[in-house]
Amino acid sequence: MEIKDLESISIKNKLVHKVNGTQISVHEDVLSIEEPLEIRLKFHQNQEIVLQTISVTMRTPGNDFELALGFLFTEGIISDFEAIQSVFHVEKNCALQKKNSLLVELKEGFTPQLMQADRNFYTTSSCGVCGKSSIEAIKTVSPFKTLEPPKISISAAILYQLSQKLRLAQNDFSNTGGIHASALFSIDGELLFLQEDVGRHNALDKLIGKAFAKDLLPLNKHILLLSGRISFELVQKAAMAGIATVVAIGAPSSLAVELATECNITLIGFLNENRFNMYCQSSTFSLDTIEN
Repeated sequence: MEIKDLESISIKNKLVHKVNGTQISVHEDVLSIEEPLEIRLKFHQNQEIVLQTISVTMRTPGNDFELALGFLFTEGIISDFEAIQSVFHVEKNCALQKKNSLLVELKEGFTPQLMQADRNFYTTSSCGVCGKSSIEAIKTVSPFKTLEPPKISISAAILYQLSQKLRLAQNDFSNTGGIHASALFSIDGELLFLQEDVGRHNALDKLIGKAFAKDLLPLNKHILLLSGRISFELVQKAAMAGIATVVAIGAPSSLAVELATECNITLIGFLNENRFNMYCQSSTFSLDTIEN
């Protein structure tokens, strides 16, 4: 399979007027870049070649092919990485759009499940389900739904270390203070993957897309750490990838907790160096607490 991902710049410098009390000075600030990405799909249907735009999402440039693959997988459009023939950026006449259109080409004999993509054309960086046309269309079905997750035991001491490890690894956040991260850890607390984006759902799609391309799914022996709050669509994407343990620095929504319970996912929020809340617990998850 051919993947051509162009090098992208995720931050830019901007001169700003900084006001401190009565003093005004000029400083150089660092901003997270937000640009549209058009995800297009090319496939064979009834002996014809079909070229279809699937979505336009606002994202931070970089890891675009992983974002596209993760998006197509978590939306239920493709379920097998073997279906992918190639992924590459499509150059357009306007130089500003050179890296903002990406084509995913499927091998002949693989048909995308476009009924799963009941989505309008445009989604923002802050909402992964804003384009959905119905409540029913929000819930996709994980290919690992019937797979019993393995029994895992995680030490609370390991969980307490994760937020610091995430901060140390978040290069773009340390520069801008305005970007989300999704990180994949082993149950022993080893950082395996980290992806950043202005959109929290994009960051998770990038992470899942990376694991999907490496044939690592389901991720049921790992810990997913989210840098912000836990929303419904993030739990949905985690469930699609078979993730059984979701941890976040922020709070979960009520619907996120309901979906995690339904999907047998352990959901932990408000994580810091010495505390967290566990909102629901997988039937195969056990927590080792620290002895006094």
